[in-house]
Amino acid sequence: MITGYLSKLLPPARVVCGQILTRNLAVSSVALQKASDPIQQLFLDKAREYNQKSKASGGKLVDADDNLQRELDESLARTLRQFGGKTPEEMSKFPSFNFKDPALDPINLEQK
Repeated sequence: MITGYLSKLLPPARVVCGQILTRNLAVSSVALQKASDPIQQLFLDKAREYNQKSKASGGKLVDADDNLQRELDESLARTLRQFGGKTPEEMSKFPSFNFKDPALDPINLEQK
């Protein structure tokens, strides 16, 4: 009789324990995210520093010298020539398509 009672009790208890453990792990993972990891902190610092430099450069390359900027301009000009673009702004726009409906003849159902 006891074995029958335990066999009925164990599956629901296992489900409840599993849910409790899952919830505890979910809560503890959020708490662990706030922990200070030196590698993660270094990555965040560098990403923030790059963001500041990018805003300060006004859309140009960050920490680029004249030689690198000239090389970029030549590469963009070569791409424009290759693909038939006139300006870099034109090349960055999504193309607009104009589809016209063809003229259809009306269907005459009375003719056989």
